[in-house]
Amino acid sequence: MNQENQTPKTCGQSEDCQFRTTIGGQALIEGILMRGPEKQAIVVRNQAGELEIKEQKLKLIKDRFPILGVPFIRGVVNFLASLVEGVKALMWSAEFYPEEEEAQPSKFETWLEKHFGSETLMKWIIGISVVAGVAFAIALFIILPTLVTSGTLYFFPDAPMWLRNLLEGVVKLVIFFVYLFLCSRLKDIQRTFRYHGAEHKTIFCYERGLELTVENARQMPRHHPRCGTSFLFVVIVIAVLASCVVFALPAVRDVATNPIVRILLHLVLLPVVVAVTYEINRFIGRHDNPVTRFLSAPGLWMQNFTTFEPDDSMLEVAIRALKLVLPEKEGADAW
Repeated sequence: MNQENQTPKTCGQSEDCQFRTTIGGQALIEGILMRGPEKQAIVVRNQAGELEIKEQKLKLIKDRFPILGVPFIRGVVNFLASLVEGVKALMWSAEFYPEEEEAQPSKFETWLEKHFGSETLMKWIIGISVVAGVAFAIALFIILPTLVTSGTLYFFPDAPMWLRNLLEGVVKLVIFFVYLFLCSRLKDIQRTFRYHGAEHKTIFCYERGLELTVENARQMPRHHPRCGTSFLFVVIVIAVLASCVVFALPAVRDVATNPIVRILLHLVLLPVVVAVTYEINRFIGRHDNPVTRFLSAPGLWMQNFTTFEPDDSMLEVAIRALKLVLPEKEGADAW
């Protein structure tokens, strides 16, 4: 089958489309990572305007360890795998846009490369980047809200637990919204978010059975219900609900006013929250009804901050990346 012209035949020009693909992507520096059921592709436009392409077959860990693919376990595994692959793709795309003054490698980096080689050095950098990213998210969305809430309620020691949980949840959401807003104001990030919009438009075009052309993709919406932004929002909401339940337990309630204990409990709950959120997002992705549309509405609204209108060159990148990951068997990527 010629993948260059392959599109699903289950949809037409209608806004309502029953075909939903599992193919998803990530915006990079002047490019897009697209992940299909069998392989993933990175397409980046270099400074000369040419397309740089990197393809690879997917080696899923669940194929080696089937237990890691069962519900409520697969969510955490896939989340971590996506983080690692996302960092790798970002670093690869950044190679085509080096800084004008490159920093000299540290003594530790020089020692690693000398004794273990550049491949080991790259693994260390990727690992440190993933850990740093997770640590930043924990600091911003767990530690900071807990300390702000505890500091605020220090003057109200008799405040009920439900009020503490509610206030902490509101602080988390405010921090999340402010973070997205500030990111959307940065010039370099705006270009990345335009590629994010190109990814969404291209996937919509594919799902509606239209030919994958710039003209068709340009007419598609830039807000997609199965976006990672929605996943992050649901993570926060589920985390708030989970803490309300756990912190209300008699065995926990008496110690849950201590900020250190609260932070530790949040960290313990984090894998559970990610696992539950992943299953919720899969359910929303598989169904289209008033309930799922209601659940996806906040995430769609937040995409006003994380997706912008792309230009034609960005759509070309997204279309190329999508075509590269289309499965050999038509419909193999359907939900």
